[in-house]
Amino acid sequence: MTKEEKTAVIEALKEKFDNNAFFYITDSSSLSVEKVNKLRRLCFEKGIEMKVVKNTLIQKALEAAPEEKNYQPLYEALHGPSAVMFAEVANLPARLIKEFRGDGERPLIKAAYIDTAVYIGDEQIEALSNLKSRDEMVGDLLGLLMSPGANLLGALQSGGGNIMGLLKALEERGE
Repeated sequence: MTKEEKTAVIEALKEKFDNNAFFYITDSSSLSVEKVNKLRRLCFEKGIEMKVVKNTLIQKALEAAPEEKNYQPLYEALHGPSAVMFAEVANLPARLIKEFRGDGERPLIKAAYIDTAVYIGDEQIEALSNLKSRDEMVGDLLGLLMSPGANLLGALQSGGGNIMGLLKALEERGE
């Protein structure tokens, strides 16, 4: 790879890191070509972009970012074969990896970057897959906000039915 090609890859990665608040550094080595192709296909279907890149190029792209991005802890994960997964939803790559490997052990999560929070190691897969997406959190919040009103409305409706039933019974007795 020429110096110009490396510079182009670093620039492309810098842009990806700037435009994505969620990315995972993974290790899919030792997977067969067939399994890697299946993983790539699943990533494509779920809207996850997967790139296999040299660790030195990843680190140079991360080093070029502002310090407040908090990329420094990710450097320790940059050893051995690495692939970067970029996603729009924080938990999607973890869920995909968990589903894909089933009883197997690959691909591994080496590190994950979720909106300035850094998760190191494959043992974080449960925590990462249980993260709620923005849409799920908005739905939960709306449910919490609507539940007191729904409870009040339900109580009024059920109470109204009881009162009407009671009045009807009293009316029938009076006849």
